[in-house]
Amino acid sequence: MGGIVKDSLCADPIEQFILWQNDSFNIDGHKLSAMGLATSDHRGKPSVRMVLLKRVDSRGFIFYTNYNSEKSRNIECNGYVEAMFYWEALDRQVRVRGNASKISAKESDQYFRTRPRGSQISAIISDQSSVVNSRSELEDRYNTVLHQRKNNPLDRPVYWGGILIQPYRLEFWQGRTDRLHDRFVYKKTGDGAWEIVRLEP
Repeated sequence: MGGIVKDSLCADPIEQFILWQNDSFNIDGHKLSAMGLATSDHRGKPSVRMVLLKRVDSRGFIFYTNYNSEKSRNIECNGYVEAMFYWEALDRQVRVRGNASKISAKESDQYFRTRPRGSQISAIISDQSSVVNSRSELEDRYNTVLHQRKNNPLDRPVYWGGILIQPYRLEFWQGRTDRLHDRFVYKKTGDGAWEIVRLEP
């Protein structure tokens, strides 16, 4: 891939992210964006996992999860998170630092209704991050809901929903030959505008 220069970047980092995301969709032929999500607990101990980005808009980045999960408990006590996207075929990565918080119940309800029925049931029966004795225990819970509810609509459980990451810093990294990579950071200024600076590789 070629390099990037400051003048080629969008003034808004969300717009720049969407451009790069679309480039990855065109290369990989799918419409999913996996992101590494790093959180930390009340003692500052970090944990990281892969989640799926489900929406990006002017507010920031939205993913969905169980609100009782480790990541959600971490966010509850420390809302500062970092997310990372890596697109190997393009030799690009984007790092996002921001404040994470729950989205509205209405927006979570709207998204829940679009999920496949099997995924809805899994969200209902899973006490995410808790110890379970066996796979069969999960499958029994799943089948119970499947047969009890049959074709009836399923309501979103109150312990499951969306998390919004509102960014205050984004780094766009483009791999270059001889390890002389291009790195540009968008930083929020005091008046809410975005400042763009180049970092050494």
